[in-house]
Amino acid sequence: MASPSALVSSPKVAALLKRLHGESGAQESSFSVLSFWLRKKIMTMIFGNRRWNSADDDFMRDKYICLEADKSELVYLLARSTGALNIVEAGTSFGVSTIYLALAAGQNAAAKASGSITPGQGAQVFATENEPTKAKKAKEHWKEAGEEVEPWITLLEGDLRETLPDQMKKVDQIDMLLLDSMLTPILRSPFHHDLLSQYNIVWTPMALPALKAVQPKLRTGALIIADNTVMARSDYKDLFDYMDDPKNGFRHMTTPFKGGLEVIVYLP
Repeated sequence: MASPSALVSSPKVAALLKRLHGESGAQESSFSVLSFWLRKKIMTMIFGNRRWNSADDDFMRDKYICLEADKSELVYLLARSTGALNIVEAGTSFGVSTIYLALAAGQNAAAKASGSITPGQGAQVFATENEPTKAKKAKEHWKEAGEEVEPWITLLEGDLRETLPDQMKKVDQIDMLLLDSMLTPILRSPFHHDLLSQYNIVWTPMALPALKAVQPKLRTGALIIADNTVMARSDYKDLFDYMDDPKNGFRHMTTPFKGGLEVIVYLP
């Protein structure tokens, strides 16, 4: 007998997620992405040039950079098991992992109401994205997912250091925070692991500002999930230094997913 899926969703949403993860995987193994990182590595080896420029941003603009399916399913289950209603995602990209969060939030809201509710009422996922083209694509994916997903998401477009503090003034509490390192897909492969020590090109510097923006509204026992905390450990230094300070109230452990996935609990 086959094991039941971790995810509770309609066949339409399940098919959409399967397609999006498939497209993301195809990008990861494409010649253009492989050659892009090979060129970056050669430039580093020959010239010591580690700078990330606007041309690099342009190349990555249509790349999914989404949380892997197994990690996304774990995040969904954690959100369901804790009854998370208000969730923040720092870095939505093309909105794939946001679909999992929205499903969980909506289902938790329905469970709390003990029946049918108006979609979008009683729970919300606040998703940040600074890149307009990615934000546009994310909204298209959420619209395609339909009523199970779209009404439960509020997209915060722009610099999260500005959008998150403004949004936090409007909410009573946050139950969960997903910090996606937005690590470029090809860097997830062991073959390219050493590139992380050569390029500070992951957006992990946004992790600590996101946490600090949300922290005043975190409930006791709130979950924070951070991706690629083994592979990008050095880039997460500020975040770990902050979490490891006892006065800040965090407890955490690294789970053995590819690249590392940090599960953090807020216990002030």
